[in-house]
Amino acid sequence: MRSSRARRARALGYHALCVVLAVLMLYPVLWLLASSFKEGSRVFVNAGSLIPRPWVFSNYATGWRGFGGYTFPLFYRNSFIISILSTLGALASSAVVAFGFARIRFAGRSIWFACMMLTMMLPDQVLMIPQYILFHRIGWINTFRPLIVPRYFGYPFFIFLIQQFIRTIPRELDESAVLDGCGRFAVFSRIILPLLKPALFTAGIFSFYWSWDDFIGPLLYLNKPELYPVSLALKLFADPESVTNWGSLFAMSVLSLVPVFLLFLFFQRYIVEGISTTGLKA
Repeated sequence: MRSSRARRARALGYHALCVVLAVLMLYPVLWLLASSFKEGSRVFVNAGSLIPRPWVFSNYATGWRGFGGYTFPLFYRNSFIISILSTLGALASSAVVAFGFARIRFAGRSIWFACMMLTMMLPDQVLMIPQYILFHRIGWINTFRPLIVPRYFGYPFFIFLIQQFIRTIPRELDESAVLDGCGRFAVFSRIILPLLKPALFTAGIFSFYWSWDDFIGPLLYLNKPELYPVSLALKLFADPESVTNWGSLFAMSVLSLVPVFLLFLFFQRYIVEGISTTGLKA
C-alpha cells in the first residue's frame, strides 16, 4: 500500500516538474505570439501579460507590407532560395563524402577524416575575414553565392552523421550488389542512398534551420535590401533613431518561425530515428 502511494507521489512529482519546465520553455514563444497582437506602444506596458488589450490584428498586414517598397514576401523568397539550395548542396556533397569515408579504402583515409573533424573545432569568427576577402576578390559580394556554394563542398558535421549511419548498414548488401555487377556509384545510388533517408532528413532539417536562422552571413555579404533574407529584414524593423513598430516586428517574427515549426512537426520522427541509430555499428 505504501509502495503504491510512493509510486503515485513520484509520478505526480515527475509530471508536475515536466509541466513547470514546459511552461518555462514555452513562455517566450507565447509572449512573442501575444505581443504580435498588441499595439506597438503597449508591448512593454505590463509586458508580463499574455492577453493583448486590445487585440490588434493589423500588425500582420502592416508587417507583411514591409518597408521602403520591399515587401516581406520578397524576404521570404530570398530565405527559401538560400535555405533550400544550400540544404540540397550540403546533403548531396556530404552523403558522397561520407560514403567514401565509410566504404572506400584509400591511402590516408584516417588522416583526411581527422583533418575533416578538426575543421569542426574552428570557430566561425576565425573564418569570416579570410572568406570575405576571397569572395570579394572573385566578385561574389551582394549575391547568394557565398551563402550557398560552400555547402556544395560538404559539411563536416553532416559527413560525420551520415558516415556513422552508413556503418550501421551491413556490408553484405554492398557485396551482393557487386556480385550482381554494380559499381561503386551504383552501390551508393541503389543500395546505400535509399537506406539513408533518416540520416538525410535529420541533416536536412538541421541545415535548413541553420540557413534560415543565419544572421551573420547575410549581414556580411548582402548590402542590397532586395537580397535580404527574413533574418536580416527583421532587424530593419528596429530603428534606433525613430519609433520602432514592435507589433509588426513581433508579427513577422512569428511568421518567420512557421516554416521551421512545420518542418520539425512533419519530419521529427526522422530526427529521432536518424540520431538514435547514429553511432551503432552493424
